[in-house]
Amino acid sequence: MPDFSFENEHKGIVIGVDEVGRGPLAGPVVAAAVYIPHKNRMHPVWRDVRDSKKLSDIRRDVLFPVIQGQCLFGIAGASVEEIDRLNILQATFLAMRRAVEQIQGKQYESQDEIKNPFILIDGNRIPQNWPWNCSALVKGDSKSVSIAAASILAKVTRDRMMAALGEDYPIYGWQKNAGYGTPEHLRALQIYGISSHHRRSFAPVRNLITAA
Repeated sequence: MPDFSFENEHKGIVIGVDEVGRGPLAGPVVAAAVYIPHKNRMHPVWRDVRDSKKLSDIRRDVLFPVIQGQCLFGIAGASVEEIDRLNILQATFLAMRRAVEQIQGKQYESQDEIKNPFILIDGNRIPQNWPWNCSALVKGDSKSVSIAAASILAKVTRDRMMAALGEDYPIYGWQKNAGYGTPEHLRALQIYGISSHHRRSFAPVRNLITAA
C-alpha cells in the first residue's frame, strides 16, 4: 500500500507526478501532479488511494473529486503532434512539467516553497532539463500516496477525453480501449484508415501510412 514515507524523506513541498497514455496509438499523453499538504494527510481518502490500474472505473470516478478537494493538483497533456515531433518520452516529460507548473501557478500559503518543490516521478527516468530537484521511483504509484493520487487524476482525465473523442470517432472503440492497440482498434485502422488523433510515429499507424 502506498504511504507518505517517500514524501517524508524531503523537507518542504513534495509533488508526486504520474502519467497515463504512453502506449496508445491515439490521443494525448496526460500527466498529473499532486501536492498533499501535511494538514490534509489524515483525510480517510488516502487509505483508498493506490495505483489507478488496481481500481475499478467506478472507484476511480468516486475518488477523483475527493482527491482534488484535498490537495493542490495540476493535470496537463501533450498532444499527438507533440508526441510525433518530440517522441513519447519527451512528450511525457513535457506533460509532467506542465502539470507541475499548474500547481506553481496556484495560490498557496507558502509561495516560496511551492516555487522550489521536490518532484517524485513514477518510473525509472527523470528529465534532464527541469528547474526542480527530482527523483524517479519505480512502481511509485504503489509506494507513494502523492504519485498514486496523480495516477488516478491522470487516468480519469484521459479516459474521459478518449470517451469524448470516441463519440466523434465511434469506429475505433475509444470509449472502451482508450486508444490502445486492441484487436478492435487495429481492425478499424485496417478498414477505415487513420484519423487526425492517431500517433503517426507509432509503428502500427506508421506502417499503414507507408503502405498507402
